Amino acid sequence: MLLKPCCIYSIGVFSVLLLILGISLVLSGVFPHFVQALVKKEVVLKNGTEAFEAWENPPAPIYMQFYFFNVTNPLEVLDGERPAVVEIGPYTYREYRPMEQVNFKDNGTKVAAVNTKTYIFQRNMSRGPESDLIRTVNIPAVSVMEKFKDESFVASLISSYMKATDEGLFTTRSVGELLWGYEDGLLQALKKLKPGLDDVFGLFYKSNASNDGDYVFFTGQQNYRDFARVDTWNGESSLNWWTSEECNMINGTNGASFHPVITKTDTLYMFSSDLCRSLYALYEEDVAVKGISGYRFSPPSEVFANKTVNPANAGFCVPAGNCLGSGLLNVSACKQGAPIIMSSPHFYQADQKFVQDVFGMRPNKEQHQTTLDVNPLTGILLQAAKRLQVNVYVEKLPTFSQTGDVRTVVFPVVYLNESVTIDGPSAAKLHAILVEQNVMVNVPFMLIALGIVLGGVFMLLMCWQKVPESTAAERQPLLSS
Repeated sequence: MLLKPCCIYSIGVFSVLLLILGISLVLSGVFPHFVQALVKKEVVLKNGTEAFEAWENPPAPIYMQFYFFNVTNPLEVLDGERPAVVEIGPYTYREYRPMEQVNFKDNGTKVAAVNTKTYIFQRNMSRGPESDLIRTVNIPAVSVMEKFKDESFVASLISSYMKATDEGLFTTRSVGELLWGYEDGLLQALKKLKPGLDDVFGLFYKSNASNDGDYVFFTGQQNYRDFARVDTWNGESSLNWWTSEECNMINGTNGASFHPVITKTDTLYMFSSDLCRSLYALYEEDVAVKGISGYRFSPPSEVFANKTVNPANAGFCVPAGNCLGSGLLNVSACKQGAPIIMSSPHFYQADQKFVQDVFGMRPNKEQHQTTLDVNPLTGILLQAAKRLQVNVYVEKLPTFSQTGDVRTVVFPVVYLNESVTIDGPSAAKLHAILVEQNVMVNVPFMLIALGIVLGGVFMLLMCWQKVPESTAAERQPLLSS
């Protein structure tokens, strides 16, 4: 049975129309633009959106791990030998950081909140209990000696007290004390002379179950590029938590081409209260987290470089012009004058000198690098690890015999790894969104493919339609009876 010519020609016309439609959609970018429009609609801090719920109370578990450096040769260090340390850890805490006192303002374009952080010890994820003892630099003593080294009267009183109480350059304290605070005898004695001085010391003293001030965020309602970007912190403006005016993290579309929310040429910004500054990260490589594709961003070496490499770091040369070298940031100015130096763990990306000054330093990119893994379409964080090391600047002070003949050294105390990975339910939702996106973006190509298939069918039918006619003509008798 042969198809009617009108049916065959209809198939041909339909195939041409599908080809034209598909090619037009590809060139116009309608579907990719539509997908991005949907993403923009969801990327806003507004009651009822999943983005707001995740911002207000992050569903993915956040963990803070601490690795301490236990000093194994304290007497030799005082005699001028190279310090030797052994890494002990991790001591892991589950971090809860909900947004509280949420208050929308300026017609919903901004939202004010405080970010309270609470740390709960996870014994099953830790090397030992919080009562484990660590021998490390006596930071209160070093800080006090450094502060009053040029005040002879006060310095003599401090030195006499330290001799009487047998307090020296090193101390042995529990993990819990070093992190969350303990009453220090030297600080208590000094408080009688300096009433405003706090007599409790802890690396993260007053950081548990507390917040670091009032934030005002952009909601992204006016411009999705401003989603969750900090407007002010404690009244100070433009910290650029995730984006900056110079390098926007989120890109829009341009003409007929389609750009995802995040591209490989973007720069990501994040504020770190530990460093009293914002960090920036650049694209490094493609990754996959729980089957979801992402871009990995990490801070380049310039972030911790000295001022000759990165002039923007000149402010961390304290006093002015006194730069320690690449890989270190002097944050004493925002640590009440304590000689605290920040770096990457094990002096990763720092001058080799700092690695060699302390026996036991083994910098490793995989373990000690700060990373952000972000899905390019939605901008959702798939995985992140912020890794920073707390060090103390130690030097011989003639005013204080307690410093002995110690070398001038940047002494590692502890490094932290604050990490998060997208949770299962969130990953499943994101995966479904990406599948839908792939289907929608590929609709024009599906139409083109269908048009090509129908065009092939049309050509076959045209050939098949001609074959029976020629065969019938050949079988017609030459002479009729």
